[in-house]
Amino acid sequence: MRSILTILLVIVCLRPAHSQQQYTPSSIHSHNDYSRPDPFYHAFKAGVGTIEADVFLRNGKLMVAHDSAGIRPERTLKALYLDPLKNELTSHPRPVILIIDIKEVYGPTLAQLLNELEPLKPLIKSGNDQSPLSIVITGNRPPPSEYQNYPPYIAFDDDLQLPHTAQQWQRVAQVSLNFANYSKWKGEGPLPLRDEKVLLSVINAVHIAGKRIRFWAAPDNPAGWQKLMSLNADILSTDKIDEIIAFIK
Repeated sequence: MRSILTILLVIVCLRPAHSQQQYTPSSIHSHNDYSRPDPFYHAFKAGVGTIEADVFLRNGKLMVAHDSAGIRPERTLKALYLDPLKNELTSHPRPVILIIDIKEVYGPTLAQLLNELEPLKPLIKSGNDQSPLSIVITGNRPPPSEYQNYPPYIAFDDDLQLPHTAQQWQRVAQVSLNFANYSKWKGEGPLPLRDEKVLLSVINAVHIAGKRIRFWAAPDNPAGWQKLMSLNADILSTDKIDEIIAFIK
């Protein structure tokens, strides 16, 4: 069966791409946010739109770490992200997306996430309401056939590898793809024309499907940011929040 990406690329030339968008701090994805000296607050106070936390389930709690060796008892999802989100969005509401990257088995991890999100439910966006907080699941997420098993305030990241029904596709918040699958460019010298055409086709195809797109592992430097902006990628993933905000401004 052909992937969704293959199908979309077939029709990409049949409809126009989106017009050039404007980039602001809300266009930024704080990659591995927990690795910063000031997790959550650095990104939130800078106006970043998307904040990512990798999680592991240990002893009935969600722990934030890049790998199992980095787990520390005090670095829970609740302490680093959920409690700060509740406090900040209650007093200073603004749209923000929390990306939960599941590093192990999704079933028990998602079950615990739903428990830990319970105090934040009045703040979580569900459908078309105007609540400020969006929750998006990535990493070891369930297949589209299981999306219906989760409450509507849980949305999913997608990599265009599995087929979806129209109803399942509505649960997809955004598309995230590995930049290295489309180009080996490191942000030095010009991007090869062939790579640029491929990237542009993918971006346009995702836009036609009604979703935003992010490339992870893209060149995290001014040349890389400028190229993704010129190609109309919606979300700029970075480990350099202050530098990219200065660049955008």
